[in-house]
Amino acid sequence: MASTTLPATMKMLLQASRQTEEVILTTGPLPVPTHPQDVLVRVHTAAPCNGELSWAVNFPESIPNEKILIPLQDLAGTVITPPADNAAFGFAPGDRVYCRVDASRPGAGSEYSLPRASELAKIPPSLDWIDAAATPLSALTAWQAVFVQGTLDKAALKGDAKARAHNAKIRVLVTGAAGGVGSWVVQFAALAGAKAVVAVCSAEKEEAVRKLGATEVVDYRKISTEDWAKADSAAREVDLVVDLIGGKGLAGCWTALREGGAIISVNTPPDVVKPAGLEKKASKSLFFIVETLGSNLAEIGELIEAGKAHPTVDSVWEFAEFKKAFARLDSGHANGKIIIKVSDEA
Repeated sequence: MASTTLPATMKMLLQASRQTEEVILTTGPLPVPTHPQDVLVRVHTAAPCNGELSWAVNFPESIPNEKILIPLQDLAGTVITPPADNAAFGFAPGDRVYCRVDASRPGAGSEYSLPRASELAKIPPSLDWIDAAATPLSALTAWQAVFVQGTLDKAALKGDAKARAHNAKIRVLVTGAAGGVGSWVVQFAALAGAKAVVAVCSAEKEEAVRKLGATEVVDYRKISTEDWAKADSAAREVDLVVDLIGGKGLAGCWTALREGGAIISVNTPPDVVKPAGLEKKASKSLFFIVETLGSNLAEIGELIEAGKAHPTVDSVWEFAEFKKAFARLDSGHANGKIIIKVSDEA
């Protein structure tokens, strides 16, 4: 697409202010590249993230005052203009790309967006626009929780014998196992050869998580993780906890954690909810925020294209139905990612 064919304005979602979670559909100018890595992308699909409309209030240090409050940081789209600094990336007009745009910059709830080249990866040929937008945040978070911050060795994914022997000794427990991130954690841990993958989810989602690779399921509606672990601590304690929900669920994970194990959360610093009087020590207790790395996304894409992993989509909404999409997200019952179609090509 030549630059002369670009429209003067675009449809876009906009958070009414930093202090409100109201989102409106409006029009505005196309974004203009200002950074050497800026890539102008025509957005086809995008995905909301739980809690993103409260980030400006809750994490003001991460959301600059000058940020245009366009939500939906996950995108799948087509490259219009490659970055000025393209030598290390090799993107070309027409490339199908996807990414997680860093939260400090405008998201992808608009017809055009400006991700950075370092955030982007080419979409695996087997993924359509819907599945592509369902992948970045969830898969990146899970990848980094399991292989970067966590204790599983990713070399096992490519058959490294030493890595597989290492992973075969590690029992993994994941809370929120049927959700957007949890479904990827289950897949990655299983693919990497973990000794066990314990999925905490509701009973109706047991079949789905077992298909993804879960070896054990804890129905949190019937029994807490704490009580489940206490019932047979010798057999049930785990070496790695990946927590996605925080609160009481995360607190209970401390009981399930083996002495010297690692507990990783993307919701809450684990030490904040560690039960009083529990003297168990973790080798690593960490809250982390995902890094928007296209290099990680490219590795994930190899697994997807090989048919070894796949995203989970809860529902798909038209651009004008964005309020319904956010309502579905806020319900807390989504099974996978919620996708908003931005272009007619999606």
